[in-house]
Amino acid sequence: MTDNGLDLSGDWDLDPAHTRIGFSAKHAMVTTVRGAFNDITGSLHVDLDEPSASTAEVVIKAASVDTRNSQRDDHLRSGDFFNAEQWPDIVFRSTRIEEVGENAIVVSGDLTIRDVTKPISIPIEYTGARADPFGALRAGFEGTRRIDRREFGLEWNTPLDSGGVLVSEKITLEFEISAIKREGDAEQAA
Repeated sequence: MTDNGLDLSGDWDLDPAHTRIGFSAKHAMVTTVRGAFNDITGSLHVDLDEPSASTAEVVIKAASVDTRNSQRDDHLRSGDFFNAEQWPDIVFRSTRIEEVGENAIVVSGDLTIRDVTKPISIPIEYTGARADPFGALRAGFEGTRRIDRREFGLEWNTPLDSGGVLVSEKITLEFEISAIKREGDAEQAA
């Protein structure tokens, strides 16, 4: 994974202002509701010489959930869903990162929501790297992964009179990530 002769090996931090980690779910079996988290931190360690030494960690503050509806957001923060007061962090820690194709990687690791940790693999597309106008080296990554929210203790639902349920059990996780190479590492890459 090199881009324009840039060395991408080194340590990177997620840029929360340009990173979106979100989700989509069906509501009432007919419409899609999207949301995202506004408080995200994370880091990557990229080792192109020994890809198995690469790592990723992301921490999301559950209380930062934002679906553009305060009543729904409050419900998502409650004990019915994230229980953000008791379990404030949603955490992903990689256990393996592997290149599976041109600009395609699979990041496998442990995802913890509430008090439940499950292994998960996320297909990610590397979208490129460029120096920004301020001299920082940025890299982009995108991907989606569908999960069953019930496996993480997010079981609340209401049956509909017409059949089905109010909130889909399958949720699509959405990743649009901008990472900035740490300054000392960025100077070496330039």
